[in-house]
Amino acid sequence: MINQKEIFQRTRLLMGDRYLDLAAQKRVIIFGVGGVGSWCAEMLIRSGISHLTLVDSDRVAVTNINRQLMATVKTVGQVKVDVLKERLLEINPHAEIVSLQAVYSPETASSFKLESYDFIIDAIDSLSNKAHLIRLAAQMPGVFFSSMGAALKIDPSCIRVDEFWKVKGCPLAAALRTRIKKLGGIEKKILCVYSNEVRENKGEKSFLEEQQDSVSQWDAKKARINGTMSYLPAIFGMTLACLVVKEIDNCSQ
Repeated sequence: MINQKEIFQRTRLLMGDRYLDLAAQKRVIIFGVGGVGSWCAEMLIRSGISHLTLVDSDRVAVTNINRQLMATVKTVGQVKVDVLKERLLEINPHAEIVSLQAVYSPETASSFKLESYDFIIDAIDSLSNKAHLIRLAAQMPGVFFSSMGAALKIDPSCIRVDEFWKVKGCPLAAALRTRIKKLGGIEKKILCVYSNEVRENKGEKSFLEEQQDSVSQWDAKKARINGTMSYLPAIFGMTLACLVVKEIDNCSQ
């Protein structure tokens, strides 16, 4: 079996041994492994993260193929976290990857033991559950990063990273701030990946998507379906991974 030193030669050359030692020790949990979370997960594994927990309840759907890392015609119908785990272990067989087919909600939150993670990453799209996760994660000792909406966008140059309360031009962030203010706010500053580009759907909702709404685990708490390009969610996910890498690099200095 190829050893980790061989896999990460180029990373070590750029980042140094101290970074790789720290990255291998950090525990990361990602909520949502769709268009944003799946790419974030792969970039973290390729960046030296060795302890990663994936949380998502869904199975791969045909409509995921245009943007989700593990979605292909061969994986339709399979559990997302399991397919992604298999792929990630092909990149680094030494990694410890936990796949949880589960929904994050106020009722399930305590089961994830957020206090045990060094990094918590939010890439879910249920407004109520996302607001709850943001508030809870902001109370944890680990570092928390959140993705805002990646749909209805095509221009990567509009992607930004900012503190949650300073995000502008993102309808999802605005809705979350309103909800979180009513719930009592959050205890610390958190960074978000977002885009201030807002476009409208030009096409009509397909029959396949209507079927998906009724037969999959899609529920009324999720954001409504919007058009999405292949690369935009991926760049969101890669940017989240970058935030983790930079935080570890700062600690390695």
